[in-house]
This record gives sequence, structure tokens and C-alpha cells, in this order.
Amino acid sequence: MQTFSRYAVDPAQIAVEGFSDGASYALSVGITNGDLFSHVIAFSPGFMAPKKQHGEPQIFISHGKWDNVLPIDRCSCKIVPQLQRANYDVVYQEFNSFHTVPTGIARSALTWFTAERE
Repeated sequence: MQTFSRYAVDPAQIAVEGFSDGASYALSVGITNGDLFSHVIAFSPGFMAPKKQHGEPQIFISHGKWDNVLPIDRCSCKIVPQLQRANYDVVYQEFNSFHTVPTGIARSALTWFTAERE
């Protein structure tokens, strides 16, 4: 909380984001610390392993339909329903590509994250 006292940070607009293994980490850390992170952005996550569910961060997940590193059927197609069953607000976008973050998807995530401030 020292950061909040020293810098102009909007505590209602803090995101954790990652791609691939970083996305798995972002989901795990973001859900465990949902009282700190208002948003979680996960590009092509493989899994999630939160220690506990805390708070209610909003979640954005994207995944390539042809991902040959972390196949969509074994990853996001399982993660998204789990999150929805746990009552998280999830935006999910599939795209026609491999294990990557296309510019349009990155832009979509940023637009989603900043939409509430406008």
C-alpha cells in the first residue's frame, strides 16, 4: 500500500496480464489477489492454480484456435467455464491463429480494460 500513498494510482483500475505461462500466472495471482487486481488479462493461458478466490476481478481471456503449444481445447475451453461457474465476469475471445497475441486481440483487451474509465 506504500505505492498508493506515493503515486497517483487508481486502485479500481489495476490489472495483471500475461501471455502463455505468464497468462496462467496472471490468472492464478489475479484471482488469489482479487482485492488488489480489478482486472485480469490472460492471453493463451494453459491453466490456473489460485491459492484461493478473493475479490471479484473482471477477466479477459483470448486464445488461438490453432494453438499447438497450449491447445485451446485442453486450456481455455476448460478454464473459461470454470471461471463462469465461479461467477466471474469473463470476456472470452477466440481467434484464427496459433500461439500468439495478434495486434487486434491486444487492442481489444486494452479497450476492454479502459472502457470503464471513459
